[in-house]
Amino acid sequence: MASSDKPEVIDRDVKEKDHNEDEDKGGFIDKVKDFIHDIGEKIEGAIGFGKPTADVTGIHIPSINLEKADLVVDVLVKNPNPIPIPLIDINYLIESDGRKLVSGLIPDAGTIHAHGEETVKIPVTLIYDDIRSTYNDIKPGSIIPYRIKVDLIVDVPVFGRLTLPLEKTGEIPIPYKPDIDLEKIHFERFSFEETVAMLHLKLENKNDFDLGLNGLDYEVWLSDVSIGGAELAKSTKIDKNGISYIDIPITFRPKDFGSALWDMIRGKGTGYTMKGHINVDTPFGAMKLPISKEGGTTRLKKNKEDGDDDDDDEKTVS
Repeated sequence: MASSDKPEVIDRDVKEKDHNEDEDKGGFIDKVKDFIHDIGEKIEGAIGFGKPTADVTGIHIPSINLEKADLVVDVLVKNPNPIPIPLIDINYLIESDGRKLVSGLIPDAGTIHAHGEETVKIPVTLIYDDIRSTYNDIKPGSIIPYRIKVDLIVDVPVFGRLTLPLEKTGEIPIPYKPDIDLEKIHFERFSFEETVAMLHLKLENKNDFDLGLNGLDYEVWLSDVSIGGAELAKSTKIDKNGISYIDIPITFRPKDFGSALWDMIRGKGTGYTMKGHINVDTPFGAMKLPISKEGGTTRLKKNKEDGDDDDDDEKTVS
């Protein structure tokens, strides 16, 4: 029995020794992990690692016309860390009443300096034909609400890859070109070599926002003959869905018109075409909008006494 018991005692001692060694190893590894964690926290606190912050500080419309609107979204990003952090990606989405207008991705958007801040500019273009073809209820001349959503994806030591979500709301117009009519022409001075006349124009604003008229450049054709044009600097306000009238002096040579001149003088009227642009201020920025009128009819009229402006009275020219 003694000889058979001896191996059992040796095996038991070996097992207990191995078990104690495992416990010692486990405890040592845990202590090392705790030590590294403590050191990491101390280093992190000492050198000031922290999460970056971002905010939409502004949305600008540097260019807008009848075809598209260019927007620039300013995002201020602050980096509290002692090392630069890269902007990996920028995702953006613009929607109106929950419907997507445009979205995109900007990869490798730059780097934010250590302990610094940068204004990241996100360019976005809205194509009006795309919007109108997708959403039939969005009409030209209207103002629509929008919400822009931006996700900044950054890579920060200690924290790893982070997504900074941002939102901003606002309004943007779907502009509509004004209607223009040449209502009548009054003589100021008449001769076959040179005639000075006053063009009476009616401008109709079909937009849901005011237009501040700052300038007009134009060219006019009577009976397919150009009577010239000019640039007129004139400030006036055209109320939303409203009408404004302006007078423009012009000089031309009636003898260039041939038989069409006599039709105008006799009050029969003649066809005219007018094309040009108006420069306007709007709540959304400056715009240069085209104006055009083709196939209109007008007739020459002589100046009348003040207060007498009956368009139906036929006039002769001396």
